[in-house]
Amino acid sequence: MPLALLALAIGAFGIGTTEFVIMGLLPEIAADYGVSIPSAGLLVTGYAIGVVIGAPLMTVLGTRIGRKTMLMVLMGLFVAGNLLSAVAPTMGVMLAGRIVASLAHGAFFGIGSVVAADLVAPDKKAGAIATMFTGLTVANIVGVPLGTFIGQAVGWRVTFAGVAALGVIGLLGIAKLVPAMPRPEGAHLRRELTAFRNPQVLLAMAMTVLGFGGVFAAITYIAPMMTHTAGYSDGAVTWLLVLFGIGMFLGNLLGGKFADRKLMPMLYASLGGLAVVLALFTVTAHNKILAAVTILLVGGLGFATVPPLQKRVLDQAHGAPTLASAVNIGAFNLGNALAAWLGGMVISAGLGYTAPNWVGALLAGAALLLAVWSAALERRTPVRESTPAAAPTPAAVAVAGRH
Repeated sequence: MPLALLALAIGAFGIGTTEFVIMGLLPEIAADYGVSIPSAGLLVTGYAIGVVIGAPLMTVLGTRIGRKTMLMVLMGLFVAGNLLSAVAPTMGVMLAGRIVASLAHGAFFGIGSVVAADLVAPDKKAGAIATMFTGLTVANIVGVPLGTFIGQAVGWRVTFAGVAALGVIGLLGIAKLVPAMPRPEGAHLRRELTAFRNPQVLLAMAMTVLGFGGVFAAITYIAPMMTHTAGYSDGAVTWLLVLFGIGMFLGNLLGGKFADRKLMPMLYASLGGLAVVLALFTVTAHNKILAAVTILLVGGLGFATVPPLQKRVLDQAHGAPTLASAVNIGAFNLGNALAAWLGGMVISAGLGYTAPNWVGALLAGAALLLAVWSAALERRTPVRESTPAAAPTPAAVAVAGRH
């Protein structure tokens, strides 16, 4: 794998830390601002919505400059947002800082996915994407638990200042290791928008929203669930997040490996397993050992969907992948926002801290149904296009060549 992938992974490490560290610090932030935990959960929702908006917006702006330059600009925006969060005097300012940082998220992973895929041979594209996303998963093993520990011991503001420092390191890594890349030829908004005419692209994005949303329904409220239901101490949340991160790391590697071989079967297995495990979490959350094992499985099965979903969008958006790739990252976070909001609603309704797990199971199950539907449509497409009345299109040839 090219060394440039390391630079992308460094940036992903910083972004992953700021995205997920908020989960373990919700009680501290809520207490500091004098709001309820579901209200503090809006910091998760706000960040996710910022990603959804920022992904297409920043990617369109990025078509005017080289990809390396745009990645550096995005990391600068990320640093500024986290510094604002670190000094925020009110909940509103804190939310604004989260949104500023989130604007860089979708475009960074979207553009980074295209860059990573272009750096390797066609049969290694999912693996290259997984390598970049390794930074995000390692963040959950090292950055998020460490940030949670620091936030609980010293103060959550110190955590976000440290995240800003990670962004600076990521910026320097991109400047040093990513090769200079000119503005992509023919990169125009009209051309990029053509990808969204393909129903398979839209179905893949819907799978992304529902599938990874299932993960966030449970993980957003992991701190109160583990302390109030499982009986863990506040300090134990740190190593529980390490387990989640290890699961993400392993799931990401497996997803990248098997997506290059059998993409759709990989999606069936990961989404189906995720739905079952989340449903069981409503029961296992009452036992410390079973809860810990379940957290590991949720991370593994949830992140095993990321490389295949991202690769499927790149495959189906052939010829105009940049915007579609970034919007799919936004779709991950749209699922996060939806799940965090639904999870907060069921908790506020008095259904308990395990209720979001049922929400997650239903979301993951719906994503599995969409995956089955998508594959069925794809199997029928070459048959229709092989008739004399309709010559195969380049996209159809590309699809047929993968089966």
